[in-house]
Amino acid sequence: MPQDRYQTVQEVADRLKVSEATVRHWIKEGALRAIDVGKGWRVSDHDLDDFLHRHETRPRLGGSTIVATAPTGQQPGPDGREH
Repeated sequence: MPQDRYQTVQEVADRLKVSEATVRHWIKEGALRAIDVGKGWRVSDHDLDDFLHRHETRPRLGGSTIVATAPTGQQPGPDGREH
């Protein structure tokens, strides 16, 4: 992936607001793909994006909004209470 931008462990940690030890742990266990360039690990943008997508809890809804509804037969009034 020569066109990718590569980030250091520190840059990845700062971006994700985790410790460098956490990022190194992900690399060591194989969860986050990285390359060793002699002075430390480098993570490509593509590999970081893949890692983040694999760790999503659920897909985004694409901008749609979920609206909660009152139980059948009951509608909330202007004050927010069910009538």
